[in-house]
Amino acid sequence: MLKLALGTAEVANDLTDYPDAKDEGNIFNLGADALVTVAGNTKFDQHTFLPVNQPLCMGLLGHRILIIRRQDIAKFSDISEDNLKALKAGIPATWADADLFRSNGYQVFEQGSLDTIFADLQLGLCDYVALGANEVQAIYHEFAEQFEGLVIEPSMMLYYPFPLVFYVHPEKEQLASEINSGLQRSRRSGALRSLFDKHYGETVTDMDLLSRRQIELENPLLPTVFSSFSSELSSS
Repeated sequence: MLKLALGTAEVANDLTDYPDAKDEGNIFNLGADALVTVAGNTKFDQHTFLPVNQPLCMGLLGHRILIIRRQDIAKFSDISEDNLKALKAGIPATWADADLFRSNGYQVFEQGSLDTIFADLQLGLCDYVALGANEVQAIYHEFAEQFEGLVIEPSMMLYYPFPLVFYVHPEKEQLASEINSGLQRSRRSGALRSLFDKHYGETVTDMDLLSRRQIELENPLLPTVFSSFSSELSSS
């Protein structure tokens, strides 16, 4: 997506994982020029950066598909919001979602990492793990499938406005401007939508997003510039 925005500019993609929240928030002091993150990411609250307020990926990350225990499929098929709030959402430590769930009155089991939370789910320490529709299949096959009895819930989803945006190094104003202009051009030309369809069109179909029953949450971390944001993929 950055290559699309910047045209012929050379882009080096650093895939270093920063599981420590402090390291991720300090990423611009570690050599990064830009990164993609959720708008309002609290890990950056104590840091300076230039936000590019152009939402990416059509809000797909805010469509949260659940991984649950197989024996609970019937329970989740018609679960009410009140009953869902009484269950525990399993969320790895440092994920921005934890505060969002708590602010909506949900019970949260916040512990460990992505590769350990599914063991907790299998053991009954939490009741579900909610993941972005763009990532749930890959994460299920990489981490959750090894735990017997865990499945992707087939009929419902959570939704909250959770746009992805670029954050740019605070001294790279020209880069931020170029990314912003490039995204605007790509959106107008349809190239941004074509890129989305290429990478996530099959996911939208496989996850049957437009037919799933939807429970909506508010996102108190959302910057005011996105106060009216809603996913183009939302069924509501």
